[in-house]
Amino acid sequence: MKTLALFAAPSAALSLAACAVVPPSPIVSSDREIAAKGALVPFNQPVWVSNGLVVTPMRLIEDSRCPENARCIQAGRAVLETRLDGIGWRQTVELEPGEPYTIRGETVRLTSVLPERQAERQIPVANYRFAFDDN
Repeated sequence: MKTLALFAAPSAALSLAACAVVPPSPIVSSDREIAAKGALVPFNQPVWVSNGLVVTPMRLIEDSRCPENARCIQAGRAVLETRLDGIGWRQTVELEPGEPYTIRGETVRLTSVLPERQAERQIPVANYRFAFDDN
């Protein structure tokens, strides 16, 4: 009977430990740590935008921005496929610089696409960096 009592006490402690309350956070499946809000990040690098939203730049769909060493009739645009991770949800959207996107009460805006384009020069994919904010 004493042996049974010894085993009962540790299992009760394990049961109580399993009841710890963990605050909800966005579900992010990445082998990289989540970058701090405001950081310039490369492709596939998650970054905090707000307490309930993590953003990951996935791929550049379009980069027709006017090269900084050229004169253009139109400014062009950049379109970034972006994964949004919230508390209990995930969605992939297309973001353009300066355009706010609101979902489930969270707003995200792509604020920067770097480096600037140069005429007659391709930007290597590994050189791109992106910044986001929640305004």
